[in-house]
Amino acid sequence: MRRDLQKLGEVTASFGVALLVAGYLRYSIQGDMERVSEGLLIGGGVLLLLGVIMCYRGIIRFFSKRSSQLGTNTTILALAVLVILGIINYLGFQYHKRFDLTAEKFFTLSDQTKKIVGGLKTDVNVVRFAKTADENFDEILPEYHALSPRLKFQTVDPQQKPDVAKDYGATQMGDVIVGSGDKKQSVEGAAEGNLTEDNLTSAILKVTQTETKTACFVTGHGEKGTADTGEHGLSTVVEGLKKEGDATQDVNLVEQNGVPANCNLLVIAGPTKAFFPQEEQMVSKYLDGGGKALIMVDPDTDPKLDDIFSAWNIAVGNNIVIDASGMGRLLGAGPAIPLVADYGDSPITKNLAQQMTFFPLARSVSLADKNKTDPQGVELLKTSAQSFTTPKIEAQVKYDAKTDQIGPLSLGVAASGKDEALNSRLVVIGDSDFASNSGVNGPGDNSDLFYNTIDWLAQEESQISIRPKTPTDRHINMTEAQKAALTWLDIFIIPGIIVITGISIWWRRR
Repeated sequence: MRRDLQKLGEVTASFGVALLVAGYLRYSIQGDMERVSEGLLIGGGVLLLLGVIMCYRGIIRFFSKRSSQLGTNTTILALAVLVILGIINYLGFQYHKRFDLTAEKFFTLSDQTKKIVGGLKTDVNVVRFAKTADENFDEILPEYHALSPRLKFQTVDPQQKPDVAKDYGATQMGDVIVGSGDKKQSVEGAAEGNLTEDNLTSAILKVTQTETKTACFVTGHGEKGTADTGEHGLSTVVEGLKKEGDATQDVNLVEQNGVPANCNLLVIAGPTKAFFPQEEQMVSKYLDGGGKALIMVDPDTDPKLDDIFSAWNIAVGNNIVIDASGMGRLLGAGPAIPLVADYGDSPITKNLAQQMTFFPLARSVSLADKNKTDPQGVELLKTSAQSFTTPKIEAQVKYDAKTDQIGPLSLGVAASGKDEALNSRLVVIGDSDFASNSGVNGPGDNSDLFYNTIDWLAQEESQISIRPKTPTDRHINMTEAQKAALTWLDIFIIPGIIVITGISIWWRRR
């Protein structure tokens, strides 16, 4: 009789477990606790409890055995581990924290994005037009929203809501468009599945800016070209300025008889020929009237702008700076490419602490009189103590105490006039290659230095920041022999060592 009751209990409990599993699966698939699912779960629970009651004698006998007790201890330990893992998983879900271990902090929003989005004063809507979700969009936009409740985002099916698509100007599936008020801006590359922080932040900046500043690049003296895509051109920084909502314009001072009125700031990028005296006077008059300018002067050139430098208490050395510290060689830079990791106290460089900038073939630029306060000046860029000046590059360059100056040396000065109503500003840097295409795309933070300088000159200190980084290409190019060696190592040698080690341990313990 007891045996029959035991069997009946086992069958009842098994049937109860089956009903519980069926009820849970039905609930998981449908996502709602319908009456059928609820009935299955309740019925399964009742049958399982009834089966346990009918089999309780057999359960007691089973757990009274020594083997059962050991198995029970193992089961309890396993359940405890599962409970602990469950608690850790729950806490991780409730208190989400990510760690970005990439060298460029590629998965962390940049300082620029945090400033722009965190300081939004108007509502911004980011709309993705597509039928299906996008993992990249759904991952990055919540981080933007966390910076400011003014930024909202959604995915819209343009076929179901054609009026919304028309209002935003969506033309194809995958378009991501940023809107604020009457302004709309498509995010570059989003339709092709290449939604990046750089392009998204740029679109947000363009729809929220109330004014557009114009950076005028002086031409006519062999300066670096704004449209030049070669390694010595400026096309990268010009494109970067446009991404930040700025306008750029080439200016010939002689043809336009001065600095055009629409220029918010002037850029003179590495002139190789001298300015006419009238042109120097035009630039000087522009600065005296509240103008802003960035002048980059390379070694072995004389642009004939000495009167401007003198008026602004700036001394431009007729030399070349050599960095003998060897630090630059770690990143492929020779001694003629000074490395700077020490910066002056200026809004331009306040975010560059712990960052490095490089200046291919630079000359010294310092304050002529460090005690002078009008205009107010700061030496921005300091080389290492192992650097020194030399009159020219030779096969073997050595420091000569009679003619050369020992480091640290200044490579750039930022100066501003005392008259707050005019607020004239001038930055002079003894190298223009740092802002070239090869300079800003190489190692270091040259691009941030250039853009921060432009923002300071335009009196947009709130925009000074560290921009999103482009991930470093870390592909390894291997020869056929290296590939073959790696294949043998991966397929035969390492697994062989593991197998032989295992067999030897088993043999000793046999």
